[in-house]
Amino acid sequence: MSKAAVFTGVDTPLEIRDDIEVAAPAAGEVRIKIGASGVCHSDLSVQNGTIPLPTPIVLGHEGAGTVLEVGDGVTSVVPGDHVVLSFDSCGSCANCTAGVPCYCDTFLARNLFGRQLDGVSSATDGSGGDVATRWFGQSSFAHHAIATARNTVVVDPALPLELLGPLGCGIQTGAGSILVALDVRPDTAVVVFGAGAVGLAAVMAAKVAGASTIVAVDLHQPRLDLATELGATHTMLGGDDLVGELVAATGGGAHTAFDTTGVPAVMKQAIAATRMNGKVGLVGVQTGDLVLDSTSWIGKTLVNILEGGADPHVFIPRMISLWQDGRFPFDRLIETFPLAEINEAERSSLAGGVVKPVLVMAS
Repeated sequence: MSKAAVFTGVDTPLEIRDDIEVAAPAAGEVRIKIGASGVCHSDLSVQNGTIPLPTPIVLGHEGAGTVLEVGDGVTSVVPGDHVVLSFDSCGSCANCTAGVPCYCDTFLARNLFGRQLDGVSSATDGSGGDVATRWFGQSSFAHHAIATARNTVVVDPALPLELLGPLGCGIQTGAGSILVALDVRPDTAVVVFGAGAVGLAAVMAAKVAGASTIVAVDLHQPRLDLATELGATHTMLGGDDLVGELVAATGGGAHTAFDTTGVPAVMKQAIAATRMNGKVGLVGVQTGDLVLDSTSWIGKTLVNILEGGADPHVFIPRMISLWQDGRFPFDRLIETFPLAEINEAERSSLAGGVVKPVLVMAS
């Protein structure tokens, strides 16, 4: 039996249960002992009903742990390997073979429904009922999880597992969007809307890219203060009349704007604050329709980005290397909690407290 935090209904606390039976790995699958798992905004969007999912389900998709067992055909990992889990992909469609598995033909089916492609669950509860446990191919708010070889990235066993989980989604999304999807160039101006984990990862990545002006916008001053420490050259409290200030701060408009909020009014600010021939990257769960007038986006490129546009098997090692070199201090975003305090961790994050909660599993 495995302990897990189970989601049972919208706007209800996650239920810690110790009667979850996780199946043995099938062909192509890997059974993981989870050491730690980050809490991502996508998990919270399920809990508040923005992303509707059938219940019961185990959420969590920023897991890190140790391989316990592999299924038939798995050769890329072996029992005992330390791994970071990211999103799942097929490995054979045109986008996967082109190195952009985040746009896999089966991305939605593999990652957003909590079940295998055939609709089967990977776990049951004490009464024998199905529990969905394939959220983003892992469901890592648990002591044990089933993943696939495709979404399992081997890392150095000397590295601290409690820090690495967020590299699989939130940190990857922020940093990858800047360094991969938007390909920020040196000596350019970048504006980041939202200074949560994704936005602060983008700020750090913009500094890595050599951007000369990096503006962070958020509603919480402590997060803006942290953004300054991590590389932002300017910060602004969010509001209704920022576009003029942003255009002035960036010397005529941002070359790259990056919105992490999903709020249409903020997305419009991002577009308006971008100069012609600039790029606007959009991530996160959008909270409403984005309606644009006929002139606001003339000459601008709008990109809706999944997972930073990155291949986890390439980009996670790159982030780790940058961190080891002291150039990407993502560990400063993290505060750890035991699994039993998951609801408290989420409340703190939503209130603008802890930036990136990470749940550490008991041994």
